[in-house]
Amino acid sequence: MSTVIEDVIARKVFNSRGEETIEVDVITNSGFGRASAPAGESRGKAEVVYYPPGGVDEAIKKVEELVAPELIGLNADFQEEIDRTLREIDNTKDFRIVGGNTAFAVSLANAEAAANSYGLPLFQYLGGYAARELPYPLGNVISGGKHASGKCPDIQEFLSLPHGAESFLEAAEVNIKIHKKVGELLRKKDKLFNNGRSDEGAWTANITSLEALEMLTRACEEVSNEVNFICSPGIDLAASTLWDSKTKKYVYQREGKELDSGEQLEFIRQLVEKYHLAYVEDPFHEEDYESFAELTKKLKNCVVCGDDLFATNNERLAYGIKMHAANAIIIKINQVGTLTDAVETIETAKRAGYIPVMSHRSGDTCDWHIAHLAVAFKCPVIKTGVVEGARIAKINELIRVEEFLGDRAKMAELQIL
Repeated sequence: MSTVIEDVIARKVFNSRGEETIEVDVITNSGFGRASAPAGESRGKAEVVYYPPGGVDEAIKKVEELVAPELIGLNADFQEEIDRTLREIDNTKDFRIVGGNTAFAVSLANAEAAANSYGLPLFQYLGGYAARELPYPLGNVISGGKHASGKCPDIQEFLSLPHGAESFLEAAEVNIKIHKKVGELLRKKDKLFNNGRSDEGAWTANITSLEALEMLTRACEEVSNEVNFICSPGIDLAASTLWDSKTKKYVYQREGKELDSGEQLEFIRQLVEKYHLAYVEDPFHEEDYESFAELTKKLKNCVVCGDDLFATNNERLAYGIKMHAANAIIIKINQVGTLTDAVETIETAKRAGYIPVMSHRSGDTCDWHIAHLAVAFKCPVIKTGVVEGARIAKINELIRVEEFLGDRAKMAELQIL
């Protein structure tokens, strides 16, 4: 079977926010792969540069002039060589010459082309026959912070995690039920509520963070009782967006309060206790490893996850592990550039007992690759919304993967919970 790359084609497409992004096709002698890049609204400082100066148009030019000539003739099934070549072409740490999103799209399209050449689904090509564990879907139910506008909660995301489900399909259905129930609660609370939704399909409403948590917790409890398994609430504070580096305080504008690091820690601890949160993401700003470590030590049976803290960067994760900061890491491949870079970070996380959480971005496309990557690399959780089209693309693909695996399919283990 020949996987020699014959062509690499880049084009401009649009993401779920209507922003320009790059899509890449990789064509081999016997296969085809296509991938498009997402974009985050709140981005960590340690993320690679999305595009070179000149944006998507310049990135496409770079593929035509620099990337394609170097990759044509190479074997798509040598993923590490492809990704190393992308690094050598760019020759910067943060992909500012060709763009991190360019590298991401080329890298993922290449992996898909190799899998397609062998007639294999991507998760099986990358993970082998042993890849059969489905992740639990972590879904955004209410949006605030940078993911919403107008009067909204200060906390960025209010999430549901159906970690008692016995199948992925069952878990996805439950997240949808919780989303619907929260919508009903919002309509009862506010007659002016107009069914507003964020980029990720989560509800946006004129409520405080505590009101959002009350509603989400109630919905999780009611649905858990209906289905007879546990679905827990969680939050993503995106605390770097709340942090004022001048005053050294976390500013909650809607709540009218400012908290120092110690007060923030106590605030989060109380939220976890009161609302039985199973998941807390980015509770402190992206350089505060010490507070992450302190909180992780104090919380039992709770996933403490770093996103901006780690930025899918292996060096930052290694430092976090040394500090005992968090016990989980968000994996967003376009934060770091290539599939090889992300796999290295996932492997480091697993060796240290950290949970890798495969994740979408707020501005996403209907690209489904992260669904396969979650299964291939045994990520016990996938963060990919609940209802919006770009999120449903990943959820529906995981339903297909579960069906493909048949009796061999099983849900992943979440030992922290």
